[in-house]
Amino acid sequence: MLDAAALRAENITKRFGHVLALDRVSLEVIGGECVALIGESGSGKTTLLRCFNRLVDPDEGRILIDGVNATDLDPITLRRRIGYVPQDGGLLPHWTVRRNVALVPWLRQIENPHRLADRALALVGLDPADFADRWPRKLSGGQRQRVAVARALAASPDVVLLDEPFGALDAITRADLQTTFLRIRGELGISSLLVTHDIEEAFLLADRIAVLRQGVIEQVAPAAELREAPATDYVRQLLLRARVIAA
Repeated sequence: MLDAAALRAENITKRFGHVLALDRVSLEVIGGECVALIGESGSGKTTLLRCFNRLVDPDEGRILIDGVNATDLDPITLRRRIGYVPQDGGLLPHWTVRRNVALVPWLRQIENPHRLADRALALVGLDPADFADRWPRKLSGGQRQRVAVARALAASPDVVLLDEPFGALDAITRADLQTTFLRIRGELGISSLLVTHDIEEAFLLADRIAVLRQGVIEQVAPAAELREAPATDYVRQLLLRARVIAA
């Protein structure tokens, strides 16, 4: 059962110099749901995602985490509280897999961080007996992304942010990780915000999809509603180009 908003953006505006990256954007992620952000490159997807863990601070508007204004939260503490999977995985190459995954529990001084790391590895389908002592360079691309997801989950966050986590993988590995993500969502009931350039992936993984264009949200809706009733011509053209609706 979905709960109240875990994440909420209220009239967020962000500029980088003369570039308007986000223009009065409002969006919420209800507890337990996955919202996907889609749109062309430069539409503001990653900027919006990073506002929620204060890697980016908006110029105007409010970010709320479980109803608390993000500016009232210490950014370091906030980032350790919210799971984050960057596109490249972001693993530390000189640390073993287990130590990478145990990073956040260790920083938060949670008891038995290595045990939590092993549990998270098992959750993403990597046997700790086989993978915990390996180095990231000895892993395939798909295995590295599984480790990155495990690291985001190790401290049992309520919310996970994912920035194109499967975009650089081959089709078979991507499909396998998508299935893993769906299973984890079902098991843990986490709230998640997913940036993806793959519209079919958004339709598969997300409860609702937000379409961004030049820093503005054109539509937020479940996949079926997007297919049946695109709110703007841009949304319709985007779905046509992705071949998820017919001309």
